[in-house]
Parts: sequence; C-alpha cells; structure tokens
Amino acid sequence: MSDETTNAVLGLTLTDAQQNSTIYIPVREGMPVGGSVSAMRKSMDGEVLLCPTLRDVLEARPSPFMLNNYHGGGFVSDEDRVDLQAVHFASRRSAGVGSQNRLDALASDKISGGYLHLPPCALRAGPRSTIYVNPGSAQVAIVTCGGLCPGLNDVIRGIVLKCIDYGVPEKNIIGIRNGFHGFYSKKYKPVQLTRKMVDEIQLEGGTVLGTSRERADIREVVKRLDLWKIDMLFVIGGPGSHAGAVAIQRQCEDCRVPCLVVAIPKSIDNDILLIDKTFGFETAVEEAQNALMAAKVEANSGYRGVGLVKLMGRRSGFIAVQASLASGLVDICLIPEVPFRIDAVVAYLETILERKGHAVICIAEGAAQDLMAAEGLMPEASGTAATTNAAASGFSSGGDGDQHPYELHDVGAWLKSAIKRNCADVDVKYIDPSYIIRSVPTRSSDRILCRMLANGAVHAAMAGYTGVTVGLVNTHFVYLPIPLVIQAPRKVDPTGELWNRLRSSISQPCFDQPPPLRANSLSPVSTPGRDW
Repeated sequence: MSDETTNAVLGLTLTDAQQNSTIYIPVREGMPVGGSVSAMRKSMDGEVLLCPTLRDVLEARPSPFMLNNYHGGGFVSDEDRVDLQAVHFASRRSAGVGSQNRLDALASDKISGGYLHLPPCALRAGPRSTIYVNPGSAQVAIVTCGGLCPGLNDVIRGIVLKCIDYGVPEKNIIGIRNGFHGFYSKKYKPVQLTRKMVDEIQLEGGTVLGTSRERADIREVVKRLDLWKIDMLFVIGGPGSHAGAVAIQRQCEDCRVPCLVVAIPKSIDNDILLIDKTFGFETAVEEAQNALMAAKVEANSGYRGVGLVKLMGRRSGFIAVQASLASGLVDICLIPEVPFRIDAVVAYLETILERKGHAVICIAEGAAQDLMAAEGLMPEASGTAATTNAAASGFSSGGDGDQHPYELHDVGAWLKSAIKRNCADVDVKYIDPSYIIRSVPTRSSDRILCRMLANGAVHAAMAGYTGVTVGLVNTHFVYLPIPLVIQAPRKVDPTGELWNRLRSSISQPCFDQPPPLRANSLSPVSTPGRDW
C-alpha cells in the first residue's frame, strides 16, 4: 500500500516534508483494543501518544513521596514528553532512513490494514505527585509468562520493593505461580511476596514464580482479580503476554473491575516494537560470547573445522548480529531479516576455509525457514524451536490479539547437513546454547535496566494508567499503549547501520545471488567483502 493510498484510507493529509520525517506503524486487522483502526487512532490524536487510565473511577490523592520530593529527585509531569524519533532525516535518501528505529521499515507483508501515523512524542515514565491508588489498602499481583529470560527475578524484586516503598503492606503483594494459568489452578496457589522472600532472588536465574506456555482463560483470570480485590496487576512477558494483558484489561473494563494492568516487556530477542532494549538482551549477548569462543576453539583445532552456533532470534536477529560484532570471531552471520542462497553461503565458506583453514558461523534460529520449508522439512515437535510468542503466555476468551502460532525448523541441524553435503572433508561442530543463555542471572547493566523498568511499572499503576507497558525509548523511559507494541516485531533493517556495520567489519558479501563460477571449473569463486 502506498503512502498516498494509506493516508487517504486513514484520513491523513501529510505534506512532503511531513512524510519525510514522520513515523508510521503497521496496523493489523483485529486489533486487541477497540478492534478497529479508529480505536487506535483515538489514542494517537495530537502530539503525544496517549495511554488509557482509570482516573475517572479512582480517587486522586497526593503521593506519599511528597514529603521528601521523591528522595530529592522530584516528580514527573503528565506534560513531560519524550521524542519517539531521535533523528529527523532531510529526505528519504539520507543514510539510515530505513533503520530499525524508523517504524515504517518494520512493515510485514503479513500485516494488513495499512499504516498509522504515529505522534512524535510519548509520555515520560516516572513518579507522579498525584496518585490514584491508596497504598495502605492496595492489593498487588505479579505474574511471569512465557519462556525464561535473564532478569525475571530482578523485575519481580523491583516491583515488590517499590510497592513497599510506596507503603503497600507486604501481606498485600502476591505472586501468581506458573503464568496466567496460576490464577485459577487448584494445584498452585498464589504466594506472598515479602521483602525477605525477594531479598536475594536477583542472584538466581529463572523465575521464583514459575512460568508456563498454557493457554489461559481470560474470564477466569478476571474473576479471580475481582474476587481477590486486586488493584494492580503486573504482567512480565513478551508479545504474547502483552496481548494477554490487553485482553485482561478489556475484560476488566467490560466487567467493571477496577484493576490497573501494567506490563513489563520481556524479550530476549530484543524484538519489541519501538523499544530500544528489552531486559535480558545484553546478558544474552554476553553469554553468547562463550558459545562463539568455544566454536572458534573447536574449528581452529580441527582440519577444515567449522564452528556453527545457533542463537535465539525467531523473527529478529539482534542477538546474532550483536554477538558477532562483539566477539570478533564470526566469519558468516545469518539472520531471518536477510534471505540467502545456500549455494552462495557454501561457496563463500569454501573460500574462508582455503584462506584460514577454519571458519565460525553464527545463525539466528529463525533464519532460512523458507528454504527448509521448500525442501519439505517438518518443524520440530517440541523445544524452543516449536514454541511461539503467542503460546508463550497463551490466552483465549477475548484475548486473541497476538501473532499467530508458528513453528520453526531446526536451522542449525539443517545448515550443518548442507555444509557437510557440499564441502569436502569438513569437520562441523554444532553448538546450541539457547537454554544455557536463558537460564543465567543477569549482568550488571541488565540488572539496572530491570530495576528501572520495575520502578516505572509501579509508578504507572500508582498514577492510574492501565493497558500500558514501560520501555526505554531514545534512552528515556516512557509509557506506551500495549496494542501499539505488539502490532509487529522490531527487526534488524538489512539497509540499516547495524547490519552494515557487521558486514563491513567481517567483509561478508550478500548471499542472495548465485555465486560466480571459477575459470575452467564448475566450482564457485568468492571475493570477500564484495557482493556476489
């Protein structure tokens, strides 16, 4: 759909200058809130991205931090703004205009409904001088959903401590065990989260609350929220969990249950739309270095050795790209966003083996799915490759707003087989460190991010916001309406600075064309650093 057609459909009139500097967001049919484009547009009117609240049914009161001016740091105003677009491009020909920070580059051919013009600013996150929840009587629930990710315990701890800091009694803070299913499970009862219980959980990997991928009954969840008189629900999870949070918020609204629902974005793949960085990502990149180093040692120690490492990245290759850049060990990096031909990859690999005697390949788990499907390969039946973001926090009963479930082929095993089939006398060592990376405690930078996200989530609920998530945008923490960030995944842009930086640093050519043939030979020839 062209910009002109899209603008006409949405009733937008933009000048050429506005179209050069504006931001667009892909819109899917059947959106979670309101169910229409008009509902989403309503939250985007004006200069700021509006967030829903329950302030009209809650009682305003001064913040308990008024006495010390929030520990001397002051308060955030509802009028504070954070720019969503850090760089304003002079024209569509400017370098980096299609980078991953520019939302019109994130359009998916599976998304229908066109684009929405996004306001230039978002609400700044932080403590407000006026709150809409009585801390002394507030009931709080915390739930973690989906797969493991470094930092889950850090976020749980941060939420508990900040709620206590506001004055919420420890006995009023509960943790829901094993995902949304724990709300109505007869086997797993909620646990009380006290200061003592969460004191050192940040030193452990995983989540003390447990998690699950079972589909949840949203109506049953809301029934328990009403029965237990929960005032604030904090959902820690990825796109599927966020969509579940929206479904819960809608059901609460329909049933007139005054519960504030706030999400904290969890994605080890770093693929949440608009958000600079999700917690656990930097820890994952650091831990991936160990796998790449092991692959380097194995490859370098064998005759024509190839170290093959598969990293997380179902739809976005951020971990593979950043780990490859950071390690300085990778010769070939393959990600879902950049299609490739296997014959071109094998031909380039052969030149590396001739030159160095060994090679290291890093591939994201979502890469080459089209090539494997064309060969008639069946996806894995279980494990991380068979799970989905939607299933990560599955939900039913009015909550179907997330990505459709899909399975992945094991690209690592497929690529290993292809290399051995096409390269003579190669010794391929295949390493999949996914579960090891997911289960480790966080590094210091992620630990700080987790604490700030947790604080921001509590501040949002106390300020009366609901159906929002908190994230880092242009180095500032902001509140975003959940339906916006689950419309499409954030992806590495093949024409952007990040991918170009990697290709230039390892002299990786494009692999989308057949490789040229050697003179007087049927074998392809490769020129490192140049496109085929």
